[in-house]
Amino acid sequence: MSTHSSLERSLHGHSLVPSSHSLHHPQLAEPAFYYFAYGSCMCPVDLKRTLGENTCPYVVGHATLRNYRLRFSRRSLRRNCGALDVVPDPGSTVEGVLYQIPWRLSDRLDEREEVPRGGYRHEMIEVDARGRTFANVRTYVVIDKLPEELAPNDWYFNVVMRGAVTCGLPEQYCWQLFNHMHTLQQQQSWKQNLKSA
Repeated sequence: MSTHSSLERSLHGHSLVPSSHSLHHPQLAEPAFYYFAYGSCMCPVDLKRTLGENTCPYVVGHATLRNYRLRFSRRSLRRNCGALDVVPDPGSTVEGVLYQIPWRLSDRLDEREEVPRGGYRHEMIEVDARGRTFANVRTYVVIDKLPEELAPNDWYFNVVMRGAVTCGLPEQYCWQLFNHMHTLQQQQSWKQNLKSA
C-alpha cells in the first residue's frame, strides 16, 4: 500500500534503533508502575497526547511478553477500526515497549484504554527487558473480544509501526506486525468490494 511505503523503506533500510541504544532506564523520584505497551501506546509521541507530558523519559526499552499473541479483538470507539489485544497462546511472543509510568497518570492511561467503559481491563504479566525479568507489569486486554479480527485504519496502522520502529523492536517482528495489519486491511477491502458488487 502506498500509504505505508515510507515504513517499508524504513524497515528495508534497517533504520531501526538498535537495542543497545534503547533509552535509559528512568529512576523516577515518585511512585510509579511498569506498563507494557504493544499497540499504539508503543509510540511515546502518541502516548504523550494522552498523558499530557513527555513520555520518552519513562521508556525502559524493548520488552518481550511470552505465551501471548497479538489479535485485533476490539473495535476502537474513538477510531472506528480494529484495535490490538493480547491473548494467551503458549509458545508465542509479543514484542512491545516497557514503560515506568508515574502513578498520578494511571487514570489517564485507563481512560485511553476505555477501562471505565468496559473496553479493556488490567492484566498483570511478566516481561523480559534489558536482560532481566520484570514482574507485576500492567498491560491491557480486551474484555469482550470480537469473533473475527477487525482491520486497523491507516492512522492506527502507522502509529503502531512508528512506535515499533522508534523503540527498536526486532526487525523481523516489525515485518510480521506490518504484514498482519496489511493482510487484515486487504481482507476487509475485499469483503467491502464484494458487498458493493
